[in-house]
Amino acid sequence: MTARALGFGVVAEAYERFRPGYPEELADLVTGYAGRPVRTALEIGAGTGKATRLFAGHGIAVTATEPDAGMLAELDRTAPANVTTVRAAFEDLRPGGPYGLVYAAAALHWTRPDGRWPRVAALLEPGGVFASFGGPVRLADPAVEEAVRSARAPFLESDDIPSPDGTAPEAAMQWPGTELERSPLFEDVRQAVVERRWTASAADYIGYLSTVSAYLQLPPADRRRTFEAIERALPGTVGIAADIVVHLARRRSDRTDPVTKVVEMSM
Repeated sequence: MTARALGFGVVAEAYERFRPGYPEELADLVTGYAGRPVRTALEIGAGTGKATRLFAGHGIAVTATEPDAGMLAELDRTAPANVTTVRAAFEDLRPGGPYGLVYAAAALHWTRPDGRWPRVAALLEPGGVFASFGGPVRLADPAVEEAVRSARAPFLESDDIPSPDGTAPEAAMQWPGTELERSPLFEDVRQAVVERRWTASAADYIGYLSTVSAYLQLPPADRRRTFEAIERALPGTVGIAADIVVHLARRRSDRTDPVTKVVEMSM
């Protein structure tokens, strides 16, 4: 877990207010893929609990892990009774459970790559499901997006997070599906897209940007000037395109299960 990943707590309230939630279609996709009742889940990097509440609302007992104290406080404020919160980074978790589902909502890229998949597999029951989902929040109008890019340029070249394994944006299979396909611990890797569109005020879009890590890394004065420049470039309302890219995989349940051996080697 990087220091940058622990910088969201200062904007936890804004994160809860301005970040989009997750639709029921996503939960249906994950539970449908499981093909059997999902009773327990572990969430990696739960943030303020947007995905937590989605899965808990389907009767799943969720253990929601989050290393940032500010984010965890916001999560605790809204967590349903069937959610247990734990302040911990993914790398600090010991094998437990096992869980029917382990998932990460726009958080997996903050975990360290060394030992990532053995750790996930060790938390899953044989045949259990891993799910990772998220995606960029974009301005739907290319002209408006270009205007914002130009306004931002003097302060910040890009607010994107590049693919952790260097997969090209046009590749058919995106990260982390690329890594899951190469792992001997998982099978039946799938990629799906859940469409998400809405209209927001310019002020709410700026509110969303205030929760994006690239802007949080700027000195406060530069951050303020960046947002002022972007706001001048925006119309009163903007269309948002924020499709959710979902990756699903199943922990192998072969008779000669490789998980235990690989996990022991990685610890």
